[in-house]
Amino acid sequence: MTLVYIVAGEASGDALGARLVAALRARDPVLTFAGIGGDRLAAQGVPSLFPFHELALMGLVEVLPNIRNLARRLDETVADIAARRPAVLVTIDSPGFALRVAARVKPMGIPVVHYVAPQIWAWRPGRVRKIRGCVDRVLCLLPFEPVLFDRAGIPATFVGHPVLESGADTGDAARFRAAHGLAPAERVLLVMPGSRRAEVRRLLPLFGETLRQLGARIPALRPVVAVSPLVAPAVRDGTRGWPGAPILVEGPQAKHDAFAAAEAGLIKSGTSSLEMAVAGVPHIVAYRVNPVTAAIVEAIATVRFASLVNLLADRAIAPEFLQRFAVPEQMAEALAGLLTDPAAAAAQRAGMRSVLDQLHPPGMTPSEAAAEAVLAQIGAA
Repeated sequence: MTLVYIVAGEASGDALGARLVAALRARDPVLTFAGIGGDRLAAQGVPSLFPFHELALMGLVEVLPNIRNLARRLDETVADIAARRPAVLVTIDSPGFALRVAARVKPMGIPVVHYVAPQIWAWRPGRVRKIRGCVDRVLCLLPFEPVLFDRAGIPATFVGHPVLESGADTGDAARFRAAHGLAPAERVLLVMPGSRRAEVRRLLPLFGETLRQLGARIPALRPVVAVSPLVAPAVRDGTRGWPGAPILVEGPQAKHDAFAAAEAGLIKSGTSSLEMAVAGVPHIVAYRVNPVTAAIVEAIATVRFASLVNLLADRAIAPEFLQRFAVPEQMAEALAGLLTDPAAAAAQRAGMRSVLDQLHPPGMTPSEAAAEAVLAQIGAA
């Protein structure tokens, strides 16, 4: 039987991996799977070697205290792969861990596919040399990425962005309002603080103060916080005392219903901005990391924007508030504009629609395109 080994290091990779497994099974029902992931991969019959939330760390200061445990988990992962001898290793995002696994597995003669191209266009382009030595193919989510890897001698395939399959545009606003007993006058503001413990810890106070500033200007504002299971306790603690009696929602359907009900969003940078684009929710983007990490990133960054929506459009469709510019008063001002100026909200929605047009793979869904690429790699081995 053909074994596919999957390594997913955080919530977004778990979702990608689950959809990939479903698409692979649809093409070859006799495939078997093993690896590292979360609840979604487990629901597809892929139990995790160890709790994958241990890998969901970000930034130099956050990683250093956990370096011994990460090294131990790396050894365990490589040993399990060596024992099982899969037909292919698929590493998903989380390049800090995933590419270290790949580098140690590649000499075993096991084909390695890395799903979600490392953002060499954003920072540290020199990393491409390291990537070339440890993977056989990169699956790219953004249409301009394959040419960058091809130039470096790394086979790469554009498979489209999985946000198109997320269901972010399938929510029911009336169902959400009824489920939470919202009065007609209440206005929903979506808040997305992230899925990593460090980012939640840094962003929740910032977001809370922004809501206090905004609540003084927008009557009947009701914050709705989309919560990842990995950080749910921290989010519950961090939102106590927020104005407007915030509603916390978990799970895809509840989150998508909240998207449909939301008039605007206050979100962290990353894939969340593309979810907002799919759902058509005008939003602002904010982010803070440890100052040491921020200084390193600023020194090596090569792009103007943190939001993928803005990056793909090459202009500021959604206002960004990063590091020292993440000031609650200014963030509240930008949100108030989206909530009180229909023309500004409509302009942002139009810009987001233009970005989504770039993300479709030809003739298939992103998961189907990724599955085809993985099977082709197995066939080429």
